[in-house]
Amino acid sequence: MYTLNSSKIEITTFFLIGIPGLEHVHVWISVPICLMYLVAILGNCTILFVIRTEPSLYAPMYYFLSMLAVSDLGLSLSSLPTMLRIFVFNATGISPNACFAQEFFIHGFTDMESSVLLVMSFDRFLAIRNPLRYSSILTNARVAKMGLVFLIKSMLLVLPFPFTLKKLTYCRKSLLSHSYCLHQDVMKLACSDNTVNFFYGFFVALCMMSDSVFIAVSYIFILKTVMGIGSHKERLKALNTCVSHICAVLIFYVPIIALASMHRFGKHKSPVAMILIADVFLLVPPLMNPIVYCVKTRQIREKVWGKLGLK
Repeated sequence: MYTLNSSKIEITTFFLIGIPGLEHVHVWISVPICLMYLVAILGNCTILFVIRTEPSLYAPMYYFLSMLAVSDLGLSLSSLPTMLRIFVFNATGISPNACFAQEFFIHGFTDMESSVLLVMSFDRFLAIRNPLRYSSILTNARVAKMGLVFLIKSMLLVLPFPFTLKKLTYCRKSLLSHSYCLHQDVMKLACSDNTVNFFYGFFVALCMMSDSVFIAVSYIFILKTVMGIGSHKERLKALNTCVSHICAVLIFYVPIIALASMHRFGKHKSPVAMILIADVFLLVPPLMNPIVYCVKTRQIREKVWGKLGLK
């Protein structure tokens, strides 16, 4: 657990946490967690498979939905190993390098999902504001380039995280606050100066929060455009095309804003509440997004039923 380094006792193993006070029922808690992971992975893989195999879905809206599904799969698979080890096998230890790698992928896919939700709001605005030029503006080539840019930008933005964390010295404290590794959680364990980590982490958080601000601005313009439509029926039809995206935005941003606020500003925060919100943040969006889009998007729903041999 410890090694001597420069006359200091340095920690070589971090310990994650399940749900305090419920350690004796972690095995039972693992059952719904495993089911949620299974449904999330199957649901997002189904979305990707249906869009890939149905030429009628080769459109910008569904390409962006594919990117959202990839982000959700990344979040699920990044947190799956430690969550299952804790709740199924009660194995809480994790090496620093594995922890740094996990937080890199979690933060990277989180930022990617945030970026995809932002461009999906632009997609909805463009479809409502200028439907006749929609296909000519968002061509398949442009959508593919946007997806590649999102991926590179998200990975590069969080790339310094593992390297800056690795330079810190960890001693005395080794217990993390969640069932997986987060940057702000790991850096608090350091007994050396973590100023650079703090400010860069704050910068990354601001970048992600700026996505939510631009999404809100997009919907202000969407509402302004919809209010200019003369027919009440057409206004409802236009707004109905945004319902799935609004649900995805709320499902994603509400837990992450609550968790970030509790981490940075909560003086009397409840550890159990933080753990539950953190678990919701990684479990619920990948689980709910495929369900929401299958229920609210007729084309996706019909194709999924068709693949299953159902009408």
